[in-house]
Amino acid sequence: MEKNHAIQGYDETLITYVLAASSPTHSITADVYHEGWARNGDIKTDITTYGYHLGLSHNGSETYGGPLFWSHYSFLGLDPRGLSDRYSDDYFEHNRNHTLINRQWCIENPNGYAGYGEDLWGLTASYSINGYAAHKPGNDLGVISPTAALSSIVYTPDESMDVIRNLYENHRAKVLGEFGFYDAFSVEHNWYPRRYLAIDQGPVIVMIENHRSGLLWDLFMSAPDVQQGLKKLGFHSPHLY
Repeated sequence: MEKNHAIQGYDETLITYVLAASSPTHSITADVYHEGWARNGDIKTDITTYGYHLGLSHNGSETYGGPLFWSHYSFLGLDPRGLSDRYSDDYFEHNRNHTLINRQWCIENPNGYAGYGEDLWGLTASYSINGYAAHKPGNDLGVISPTAALSSIVYTPDESMDVIRNLYENHRAKVLGEFGFYDAFSVEHNWYPRRYLAIDQGPVIVMIENHRSGLLWDLFMSAPDVQQGLKKLGFHSPHLY
């Protein structure tokens, strides 16, 4: 299937370039990464929102960092701890700041949505009140997606645990099912669909385990092909040898 969609950062597609560079038989050159993903350096920015700095941008206008899945999907296996390249000094810090900006937007709650606060935050792509939407600051429909805060537990363990406790202690009859928290809900719209979305459930499980033991990070980063691919693209990490 062909899709007219440029795979360029900063978004969830970093892992595409890492895997392509890591291929032992059909590897891309580093130029593909620098000219494609990094847009010849235009990926770099200098934005501070709510006191948190962002040094990477999707298109130069993402003041709030975009939906939180951007800081989840590529980093399920790719370990951001101490990870750097010519575009970012610390991918973990960038992703943490991205998460804290998203959280602060919900605390500030400029749209006045019911339920939002320090223990109920998290905007990312999920089911929505009208189909599917990439929720983010600036495209906030009053819908909380549990995967947003839960998958961010590696970046914001205390803040994410506040959401987990609130969901379980105060909302579980409406938001918790056999396979975990449902994909999305809205206190504002009294909207509580009992639906799951695998692409949102998966990161929750993986990131909780990465927070607990680092297992998936360790397995991915220890692969020899991945090690070579990251070095080819100019990455530095305490987990490269």
